[in-house]
Amino acid sequence: MRKFLVLGSVLVLAIGVFFFNGMRPSAHAQANTGSVMMTVQVAGQANGLVTIELLPDVAPLHVAQITALAKQGAYDGVVFHRVIEGFMAQTGDVQYGKSGGDTGSAGRGGSDLPDIPAEFSDISFDRGVVGMARSQNPNSANSQFFIMFEPGPFLNGQYTVVGRVVEGMDIVDAIKLGTGPNGSVLGTPDYMASVTIVE
Repeated sequence: MRKFLVLGSVLVLAIGVFFFNGMRPSAHAQANTGSVMMTVQVAGQANGLVTIELLPDVAPLHVAQITALAKQGAYDGVVFHRVIEGFMAQTGDVQYGKSGGDTGSAGRGGSDLPDIPAEFSDISFDRGVVGMARSQNPNSANSQFFIMFEPGPFLNGQYTVVGRVVEGMDIVDAIKLGTGPNGSVLGTPDYMASVTIVE
């Protein structure tokens, strides 16, 4: 089932709601005691290293799944298939999203691991926050995740927060934007060349 950002039972399609005004919090946050660091080497139009602080104290099941997939190398070569200016960049479809192949179905798949029950928190979807994509079922997150370009408070309590970017938001900002339906990236999307867990 396609893993879109959905709001209740309504698919978020209106591009106009994706643009926000407001303050941009610093991308550099203090690491929590229980955090796990993940580095993402982005390649394509954007090139550089992004460091994400994963939050196992907030979403232990989701962080465990992301960590397992990263250690397997499952995220290596996966494209940013849905990128909407002023909203977010989505990636992580290890089933259909490998760069260099047909990525036309990217966004529909997940991984060989089971879906994860929701772990909602009171953390707000601010700029740089990383959340898990899912279908309309709140308990359907699997491997796909998204990084916020701008605050999206309408996502609060609807999606599981798994981390935040602590370095490299300038690289995230440079990821190739989508122009197709629902922000799908046409042509050659940017991709995660390698994803590493720093222990």
